[in-house]
Amino acid sequence: MVIDSIESYLIEIMESAAKRESVQEDIPEISREELKLHLHDGSLTIVDVLPAESYATAHIPGALSIPLEVVATRAPELLRDHAAEIVVYCGKLTCDRSEQALEQLQKLGYSNVRDYRAGIADWVESGEATESAASDPKTAAETLDAAATVDGPSLTVSSTGEAGRVPARVSQMRRLDNSVLGFVQQQSTLQLFLTWIVMILLCGAGYWLIGVAGDRSLVEAGAPIGTDLKGLVSAIYFSFVTATSVGYGDVLPIGFARAIAVAEAVSALLIFGAVVAKFVSHRQEQLVLEIHRVTFEERLDRVQTNLHTVISDLLSIADIFQAGASLNGISARLDSSVIMFLGEMRTTHDLLYQPRLTVEERALSPILANTSSALTILSELLAHLPPGFVRSEPLRVSLENLERLAEEICADCLPYDYTPRLVFWMERIQATAQKIK
Repeated sequence: MVIDSIESYLIEIMESAAKRESVQEDIPEISREELKLHLHDGSLTIVDVLPAESYATAHIPGALSIPLEVVATRAPELLRDHAAEIVVYCGKLTCDRSEQALEQLQKLGYSNVRDYRAGIADWVESGEATESAASDPKTAAETLDAAATVDGPSLTVSSTGEAGRVPARVSQMRRLDNSVLGFVQQQSTLQLFLTWIVMILLCGAGYWLIGVAGDRSLVEAGAPIGTDLKGLVSAIYFSFVTATSVGYGDVLPIGFARAIAVAEAVSALLIFGAVVAKFVSHRQEQLVLEIHRVTFEERLDRVQTNLHTVISDLLSIADIFQAGASLNGISARLDSSVIMFLGEMRTTHDLLYQPRLTVEERALSPILANTSSALTILSELLAHLPPGFVRSEPLRVSLENLERLAEEICADCLPYDYTPRLVFWMERIQATAQKIK
C-alpha cells in the first residue's frame, strides 16, 4: 500500500513538472554563477520566500526574508524601489514558491524580478557560503518580525538562537572580535598554514623591493642586502626567522622595515597559534562529535517513545468520548497530550531544516510515519468532540502552532532533497495538518 502510494506520488510530481515546464519558459531566471558574481556589489536585492524557520537555518548571504504568505503585505515596506533588480528563490527546482512570489511582485509593479529556480539547495550543494540567524543578528531580527505585527524592532538573536539573550549595550569591539574569530574558525588548518607561508613570502619580497627602490631596509654583516637574487633570498630568510621569532641577528631591519618586521612577527604568531590550536583541537572535535551522535540517537529514541505515548493517549481519549463518559478531567488530559505532541512536532520540524542532518532514512521514516498517524487520530478526535466540550486556551494555542509546523513539513518547502519514502510521509503530514481546526 505504501509503495503504491509512493509510486503514484512520483507520477504526480513528474506530471506536475511537465506542466510547469512550459510556463517556466516565460519566467525570467538568473543562474548561480551570475548571482554569485553580483552577490556583494549591491546591484541585486535577494529575497528568500521560504518559511522564516528555513531562513533562520540557512540563507544566501545578504538575502531578505519575505515568506511567500506575506509578500503582498511586506514587499511594499521592504522593497521601496520598484525598478531595482530583485532575485527571488525558494528551496529547489520542484519548489514553486519563488514563481508565485515573482508573479505577486510583478502585479505589485516590480518590473525587474528574476527567479533563481535551483534555490538554496543548489547554492548549498555547490559549496557556496550561507548565513544563519545566529550569525547575523540584524537579519535574524527581520526574520522574527516578518510574519508578526510591527511593533518596533524585534529582540536581537544571540549566538544560541535565543531572542533577547544578548547584552543591552552594543559593543563594536566585541562585534569585531566575534567576526574575526568566526572567520578564523571557518578556515581549515591547511588554509591557515598556507596563509602563514604566503605572508612570509610577501613580507620577504617587500623587504627586498624597498632595497630595490633605493631605500635601505635590511643590513647583513654591516652592509645593505643586494638587489639581486641573493638579496631576495636573504630577505625571505629574514622574513622566515622573524615570523618564527627565532631572530639570529645576522640580518637586521632598519628604517621603515622595522615597522614591517614588528607587524609580521605579531601576525605570524597569531596565525601560527591558530594552526597549532587546530591540530590540538582535532581530537577534541572527534570526541564532541561522538558525544553528539550518541546524544542525537537518544533524542530520536525519545521522540519515537513520546509519539507512541501521544498516539496511545489520543486513542484512549477517543474511546472515552465514544463511551459517553463524563468530560471531567478529559480536557486536561487532551491538553497534556497535544502539548507533548507539539514538542515532538517541533523537534521533527527542526530536524528536517537542519543544514547538516546526519540521521539515516530508517531512523527518520518511523518518526514521520508516527507523526502522520498522530495527526490523523487528532484530526478525527477534534472532528467528533462532544457538543459540550469547551477547548481551553492552551489547547487552542497548541493546535495553532501544531498546524503551522505541520504545514511547513513539505518536500517543496524544505531547502534539501529527501528520499521518496520521506517525501511521501511529509506530504501526508502537510495534508492532514489542514484538517486540524
